[in-house]
Amino acid sequence: MLRHAESPDVAKSVDKLLAERSSALLSMRTVIAMVRERTGTERSDADLEALITKKAALLGVAVLSDRT
Repeated sequence: MLRHAESPDVAKSVDKLLAERSSALLSMRTVIAMVRERTGTERSDADLEALITKKAALLGVAVLSDRT
């Protein structure tokens, strides 16, 4: 299975997750874990962090960058 085929599902999951929790300060580690749990994605943490950061900025949601 191509990883690119899952991208829309992962992106939609990130949008939904951020919208559900838009009023809370979110931890990047927590958001990545939740996206993995919801989608089963094997994308790298760095790739997911970039996607989450971009989506959070567009939605105006604060995400704590605590991934090391």
